[in-house]
Amino acid sequence: MTIEDRAASLAAEFETDESAIREDLENLLAYSVPLEEAVQSLRRKYGDGGGRPASKTVTVDEITASYDAVSIRAVVLAVGRRTIRFDGDERRIIEGELADETGKIAFTAWTDVSLEPGSTVEITHAGVREWQGVPEVNIDDSTTVEQASESLTVPYAVGGERTLAELAPGDRAVTLTVAVVEAETRTIEGSDGETTIRSGTLADETARLPFTDWAGREVLSPNTAVRIENAYVRTYRGVPEVTLAEETTVTPTDASVETAPEAPRRPLGRVIAEGGRFDVEVAGTIIDIQAGSGLIERCPECNRLVQNDRCRTHGAVDGIPDLRTKAILDDGTGTATAILDRDDTESIYGGTLDEAIDAARQAMDQSVVTATLHERLVGRDVIVRGTVSVDEYGATVDVQSFADDDSDPQAIARRLLDEVSP
Repeated sequence: MTIEDRAASLAAEFETDESAIREDLENLLAYSVPLEEAVQSLRRKYGDGGGRPASKTVTVDEITASYDAVSIRAVVLAVGRRTIRFDGDERRIIEGELADETGKIAFTAWTDVSLEPGSTVEITHAGVREWQGVPEVNIDDSTTVEQASESLTVPYAVGGERTLAELAPGDRAVTLTVAVVEAETRTIEGSDGETTIRSGTLADETARLPFTDWAGREVLSPNTAVRIENAYVRTYRGVPEVTLAEETTVTPTDASVETAPEAPRRPLGRVIAEGGRFDVEVAGTIIDIQAGSGLIERCPECNRLVQNDRCRTHGAVDGIPDLRTKAILDDGTGTATAILDRDDTESIYGGTLDEAIDAARQAMDQSVVTATLHERLVGRDVIVRGTVSVDEYGATVDVQSFADDDSDPQAIARRLLDEVSP
């Protein structure tokens, strides 16, 4: 069923204007709300026959997605603007963070409202939705925003200034003072054709994180300190990624920015407990090789794994041969699946991709390549560097570099004890 069909069905069900329902539905979908969740949200909103649901006056810490509408008094901590695209149309949204004495909450405004950092506002009849399980305030045409007669004092800084270590996916209207340590320009194929973007790594004294700049600004060059305003945070391989839109401001600064150490070595258990980490080094032992190691095929369109001559996105395809290794790494504090690319896998195998294909062809069995990897890798003490991500399936290391750990076994044991000691 198309969006138009859904809107028409809901309009008939609630005996209300179809264009208003479609606009509400498109607003929700444009902000990545699943269709069925968006429909249920509109059922709550229009379920009384088209009238507005009752608005509950609450404090920030009381807001949950169970409320159809809320009214709050809050201080505006940060405000940013961003243009999103949905169904070929551009929509300009206002987003940021609100706070009262009880807590902070993100907001998104789908209509033009007057919100200035530091001001105290009365927001009446705002919607509530969840993003990654966390509630946020939605402001639309049915919401009233007014300056409060009395100011609130809140225990939070105004302006959106953060360190990299403080960032979390979903943050918006963020201000950072950072050093650019790596940067490159790439051209990608988007919905509007080719787009030039800038990506790399940012650092301050607290952490290092990846960034993507959709405006492709050359000012984001290595060894440059910059002040970034009105950025937002997405997820990249399980860790926060600083994302810059057209509306983001990037200004070179003379400020001296201390940078966190490159790829600090950490116990795997601690990294897993933290929910993952960008650019970290882990030392451990390979204890097994998972299925899906050795010779594989990738989709020529998206580079995803092809199984039984089918890509889950592009259907039937002629796969491109590749090599990879999915190794189980254990350091005594935790385990993770280390994903090694073709170069590292060729090094472990002791031959090229073409040689591995020839070996499998002669044996009439691709598993001979996997067996060789198992023989040469399991039991080895190694040091891997990469990004650790954690999900419901466990921890994964996207390996950037891989080497044998030639340390003395007693030294390894001492280091492990030091790492896990409080």
